Amino acid sequence: MLDIQKIRADFPILQEQVNGKPLVYFDNAATNQKPQVVIDAIVNYYSKYNANIHRGVHTLSQVATDAYEQAREKVQKHFNAKKSFEIILTAGTTHSINIVASGFTSLLKKGDEIIVSALEHHSNIVPWQMLCERTGAELKVIPINEEGELQMEVYDNLLSKKTKIVFANHVSNALGTINPIAEIIEKAHAVGAAVLIDGAQACPHIKPDLQDLDVDFYVTSAHKLCGPTGVGVLYGKEVWLNKLPPYQGGGEMIETVSFEKTTYAGLPHKFEAGTPNIVGGIAFGVALDYMNAVGFENIASYEDELLQYGTEKLSEIEGLRIYGTSVKKAAVISFNIEGVHPFDIGSILDKFGIAVRTGHHCTQPIMNYYNIPGTVRASFSFYNTKEEIDVMVAAVKKAKRMLS
Repeated sequence: MLDIQKIRADFPILQEQVNGKPLVYFDNAATNQKPQVVIDAIVNYYSKYNANIHRGVHTLSQVATDAYEQAREKVQKHFNAKKSFEIILTAGTTHSINIVASGFTSLLKKGDEIIVSALEHHSNIVPWQMLCERTGAELKVIPINEEGELQMEVYDNLLSKKTKIVFANHVSNALGTINPIAEIIEKAHAVGAAVLIDGAQACPHIKPDLQDLDVDFYVTSAHKLCGPTGVGVLYGKEVWLNKLPPYQGGGEMIETVSFEKTTYAGLPHKFEAGTPNIVGGIAFGVALDYMNAVGFENIASYEDELLQYGTEKLSEIEGLRIYGTSVKKAAVISFNIEGVHPFDIGSILDKFGIAVRTGHHCTQPIMNYYNIPGTVRASFSFYNTKEEIDVMVAAVKKAKRMLS
């Protein structure tokens, strides 16, 4: 059992007020809040050992380098990657996806096919469309059903020897659907295709075992895991990372440079050009320590309680429809009230100190499927409470009365 009040005390922002009301933060799918230990780690770095890494013989540089590389090892251990150099530290999930999509330019040709799910964030659609424009490859789409689940029988028919890479999210940011990624990976491998899984929305709720999944690429962002913004992870199997060319040129990613020829560094530095977000990487390691201390099984169990409670209470409101009703869901509820624009609901909730997300959530194809402009999205984290859900439900009822 989690001591929720003790956990809440770890997050300074949860003590704040918005518009004269206690903050109710239900925008965790966009970014979650940071515990004091992560904030302290950032201040400590800049106060005590700020220095560039990997290149200096002086003490501060060595201390910073050790801390940064220890963070990489924490990420490796957390995700159970086989080797630490299979963990590339990036600027975020979008950056990670673009590295892979760019790298596949040299591996695809006209007539090849790649497959995407219809549940994807724009960040896992647009880079692949750009890849198709560069290479002549064709993009195929796994459709969804009314519950917001992938139609896996269609996926079976899309797969062929022409398929070179499949990409899908682990959890839908718009609907909360948990996708059957183990099945997606196994079936793709059966036809010789690689697989990239976008774990940005899954990792706050689920602790994936990358070796057990046998996935080729897995990407996520630190800021979804109580860490800072501007830091992400690209996990890639060694064999695949060696196939891909560098994404950017610059310092750190080289072995030798002359005006005649440059040779590239080995993994992971081949993909880490320039000075990285040093403090971000270090703080990410601290965030993982914090969340693992809370325990991901505890987090998943408690957040499922919040999901079931919130779903039940919101469903009692006449005219309210929830989008994404898969049995397997993370703690996300997207909803609309008949005849009311989601932006108007979100604006009124804000007046009561309640932070939700409104709009298409960078998933316009999903909204087009349901023929709606967007949704109100309430997304929960392990520091939220049922009492906060009650506050939101009461505010939604008031908003409905005001706007209907």
